[in-house]
Amino acid sequence: MSLFLSLASGVLIAANGISIGVAIRRLSRNGQPAPELSEKPPVSVVIPACGIENFTSLTLERAFDLDWPDYELIFCVADARDPVIPSVKDVMERHPQVKASLLVGDDRVSANPKLNNCVKGWRAAVNDWVVLADSNVLMPRDYIAHLMAARRANTGLVCSTPLGSRPEGFWAEVECAFLNSQQARWQYAGEAVGLGFAQGKSMLWFKPMLDAEGGIAALGAEIAEDAAATKLVRRLGRKVHLVSSPFEQPLGRRELAQIWSRQARWARLRRVTFPAFFAPEILLGCLPPLLLALAAVALPTGDTSFVAAALAVLAAVYLPELALIWTKNWRLSVWTLPAMLVRDVLAPAIWVRSWLSGSFDWRGNTMTIGTETSELSSASTSR
Repeated sequence: MSLFLSLASGVLIAANGISIGVAIRRLSRNGQPAPELSEKPPVSVVIPACGIENFTSLTLERAFDLDWPDYELIFCVADARDPVIPSVKDVMERHPQVKASLLVGDDRVSANPKLNNCVKGWRAAVNDWVVLADSNVLMPRDYIAHLMAARRANTGLVCSTPLGSRPEGFWAEVECAFLNSQQARWQYAGEAVGLGFAQGKSMLWFKPMLDAEGGIAALGAEIAEDAAATKLVRRLGRKVHLVSSPFEQPLGRRELAQIWSRQARWARLRRVTFPAFFAPEILLGCLPPLLLALAAVALPTGDTSFVAAALAVLAAVYLPELALIWTKNWRLSVWTLPAMLVRDVLAPAIWVRSWLSGSFDWRGNTMTIGTETSELSSASTSR
């Protein structure tokens, strides 16, 4: 039994290491310029906005400084009373050289308020290539170039996971640990072996392709537009591809309650939309291999001390993860390792919670997720 437990622990550690190795090979270093492209078609960038966030002024400003010869910005706001509207108008007035428009109104084509907010922008887009970009994405100057460069012959959609940056306080460091070296890492590892999943932060669509499948309203087939996008692209026999390096999402200050709410919401959405892929997530992190190793040591046949076994497992799990962070120029500080430990303690509780029914507020909208389905009832018109 001791040998079996040790082998099981070793298998989980090996899987963790392999995923990191694949991600290191697949990912470019953060900040590396996009490759030069021979073709640069016109692009429409649709940005759904809702409320003021920590870095709204910065992310809005970045959208007007993209290095692309022909692009338009279409800002979408659902509620005419939204406080973000003056900020959008101000940055538009300061950059008259960039084609930009602000559309206000709510098109209820689905139960997803963010998707509804994008509908008017999608319909107004004049170009064949359309980017759906969250308003909290910190776009580099070569943002569009990175998206375009990721296209392949079999591409149906190009996406980017969010890369947590500019954290303030320990809980923001924990969110970086969730977003970067766990979630982004596994998404890139999956994409490298042909299992790409869409991520709603940044999505580059070929508009005629999606319009032929029912248009942007087709993404309302699932409670999360990225899950619907993944299934639609796969149904067409195409692949979801990721940019060479994810785009930053500046975080600012975060609290434990915010981390729990956001991660629990995402986990429940993954559980409902892709249950077969979500179920094994309980095996991620340091706790499963650590507990297996300690159980092996506790048996009469165990010949290693608890401390030695624990240190060996923790080193085998976290040193490669720290290497990934360092080599890719992601957020790294004295709090990174403690944040990863806290993340791995929270993750099993989040996983268990995701299998239970419940509801929570999502920007003024009540989302109810049962054991098999999800429903979202809007209490306001915010995203």
